[in-house]
Amino acid sequence: MITRYLHDNWEMRRTDQDKWYKATVPGTVYTDLLDNGLMEDPYYRDNEDKALRLMDYDYEYRMNFALPKGDELMDCDEVLLKFEMLDTVADIYLNGNLVDSVCNMHRTFEYGVKDSLKAQNELRIVFHSPNAFIKKEFENDPVLGSEDCSKGFPKLRKAHYMFGWDWGPRLPDAGIMRPVSLVGVKKARLYDVYVIQDHEDGKVTLTVDHKYRAAHCAFESATDYHNLLNKCITTVTVTDPDGKEIATNVGAPYSIAIENPQLWWPNGYGKQPLYTVRVELKDSEGELLDAWEKRIGLRTMTISREKDEYGEEFCHVVNGIKIFAMGADYIPQDNILSRVNKERTRQLLQHCADSHFNCIRVWGGGYYPEDDFYDICDELGLVVWQDLMFACAVYRLTEDFEKNIIEEVSQNVERLRHHASLGLWCGNNEMELFVGQEHWGAKFTLKSDYVKMYEYLFPKLLKTLDPQTYYWPASPSSGGGFDDPNDESRGDAHYWEVWHGNQPFTAYRQFHFRYLSEFGFQSFPSVKTIETFTEPEDRNIFSYVMEKHQRNNAANGKIMNYMSQTFLYPESLEELVYYSQLLQAEAIRYGVEHFRRNRGRCMGTVYWQLNDCWPVASWASIDYEGRWKALQYYAKRFYAPILISCEEKGYLDQRVSVNDEADPIKKSIRLNVQNETMDSHELEVRWQLRNSKAVVIEEGAENITVEPLSTKWFEEKDMDQADLHENYVSYQVLENGDVISEGTVLFCPPKHFKFADPELKVTVEGDEIVVSAEAYAKSIEIRNDNDDLLLSDNYFDLNAGTKRVRILGGKPEGIRVRSVGIRL
Repeated sequence: MITRYLHDNWEMRRTDQDKWYKATVPGTVYTDLLDNGLMEDPYYRDNEDKALRLMDYDYEYRMNFALPKGDELMDCDEVLLKFEMLDTVADIYLNGNLVDSVCNMHRTFEYGVKDSLKAQNELRIVFHSPNAFIKKEFENDPVLGSEDCSKGFPKLRKAHYMFGWDWGPRLPDAGIMRPVSLVGVKKARLYDVYVIQDHEDGKVTLTVDHKYRAAHCAFESATDYHNLLNKCITTVTVTDPDGKEIATNVGAPYSIAIENPQLWWPNGYGKQPLYTVRVELKDSEGELLDAWEKRIGLRTMTISREKDEYGEEFCHVVNGIKIFAMGADYIPQDNILSRVNKERTRQLLQHCADSHFNCIRVWGGGYYPEDDFYDICDELGLVVWQDLMFACAVYRLTEDFEKNIIEEVSQNVERLRHHASLGLWCGNNEMELFVGQEHWGAKFTLKSDYVKMYEYLFPKLLKTLDPQTYYWPASPSSGGGFDDPNDESRGDAHYWEVWHGNQPFTAYRQFHFRYLSEFGFQSFPSVKTIETFTEPEDRNIFSYVMEKHQRNNAANGKIMNYMSQTFLYPESLEELVYYSQLLQAEAIRYGVEHFRRNRGRCMGTVYWQLNDCWPVASWASIDYEGRWKALQYYAKRFYAPILISCEEKGYLDQRVSVNDEADPIKKSIRLNVQNETMDSHELEVRWQLRNSKAVVIEEGAENITVEPLSTKWFEEKDMDQADLHENYVSYQVLENGDVISEGTVLFCPPKHFKFADPELKVTVEGDEIVVSAEAYAKSIEIRNDNDDLLLSDNYFDLNAGTKRVRILGGKPEGIRVRSVGIRL
């Protein structure tokens, strides 16, 4: 086939205006308006409101292209006009003739246009207002969804987050988001290529199930058509991860056996070797007509739902090994999708792999990411929990809607199913939970339509298109049928009582969810990130501009409520940001460490959320500008392959107020080591009871062997001798004399602990920053003038002494440090 991209010579205009402006394709309306000085930065201050109003209008794009006599495209038997993403309500015109009217950004559209092409051609696309579309549709049929979005958003197959969320703005952009091209087909082309893996007796057999179709314009009769198809030759070639061709198969059956296969493993369990499978379609004379080439990983992957003493487990099983999922929920990286590119995506996902993630959940309120996203997950060993793009809404299953979404899901499954990282297809986000409760007016036919979509149409479709990938109806779910979808003993759960329910961090310890796919806590982004969208007078979290960048109406109050329970009142925006990030990090740490301690009963923690789509106060651990919040550094520690953690008892689980009349506070520790590696480890566990100057009062040590993929509890140790406000416990696990995981616990809130001044000092030695303390320092933050340092560790505790931290990014200029309880 011949592919010619139509990315040059585009111009655009608002349809109620005459003037045309230069346009970039692939790109978006907002991108072109910004590039031409026709709008202000929509992320700055409250410019979002003006940007939203710009999408009340229609926009037109046009370009001209030549196909001179003798052009090789015109020698093809069929020429297709192909759009890989049109966002969203669009009319397509070629040489003045309407080709189609489309209404789904999640689909690819192809049209046979050879007979319409000329020596000089005009391609024109009119994008209609998404605001006007959903308003009209809502008036006609007022189905509901998330209250944070524009009314009517479920009626349009457009990334829902573009209409707002409780972390995102209302910026429903439009445009030609992905490539547009002319594709020339000679005689026939491949489609629907599916590589099936059979693992048995240490050998992997690859079977390539594929179809091909003849060009529509090539034949005068059905006989000629079928004669060509019968004479086509298919060749399958497999190349190993080192680039060595290991097998070629010509003719049916299209199966290749691989001896001594190199298996693909999630991050932390092994390597990620990728084989290349190339399928070539040739005619009877040996001319290459089409080729399909993808990288695959040799592995088995499914979900185990075995019955056990606690109910029914829910866990990823890779190559027969049950893994504990460790990761976060991914949302679209920007509200202006032209800003998303391979380099930016790779950096984000590399941060995940470097933080010991083995899993990423692609949330269902966005869009199906680009191929690059999945290629990178394949390379890094990040198992992808893939939601279909349905979230927090109700949908009416009309005949047209069913046809539209079946094609949408089919195309994306066929595009993504070969990826080694693809671990799970999930029908939707939070709809079984809320539709089952008749939320958003979901009664009678809408509940019936829900069941038809996610428990009949989609599983039936997936069984046909991708039977080797597990399908799960919703998140959270216990298996479908509105059967207690947030059940603690089955399936996956979303737990929000810590945060939305104002419960203390220790509340996680009351539950043993089988797989926690959402739980989170908000914080503010870096002050430097705040400065990108504010003026100095805006920099108060209750200002109008700051509240425009806080989409959860109750969130600032929740942050301050939790802060009042934990830290002394902040005296500056910088201190408030610091403490808010520590609250977030501590909240998620409490959850993850608890569930990892209970490995086997719980088999996954995927926290909400990894990233932001604009600069905002949110649940993200990496803010919009790519700066790591405290949570991301904590995640690197609490997702470590070998983790020591402590289940302490003290003020937090026994008191609400210092004025409570109650029994004396019981103080104790119970240590745990969790080994999420494939090897056993000989380790030494140590603990120390210390005073605020880090002087050891009492200590203990024990040598242990921790088996692969296991957790080891230690006996609870009474600490009633400890002073509630002046003593703390530190603990470490060592291998071959080196500390590989450590932490500290207080028995009272940090605001009540009598911190001694640690007299923090910091120096730079080459590519390392050296921090020293004269006393116990909690959650030491290292930052520079631009707050753009990326470090091997940060927000760590120091039991006096020194710590060396490697500089991974940014310049060590204007280095400053601070810790909890010390005013700077």
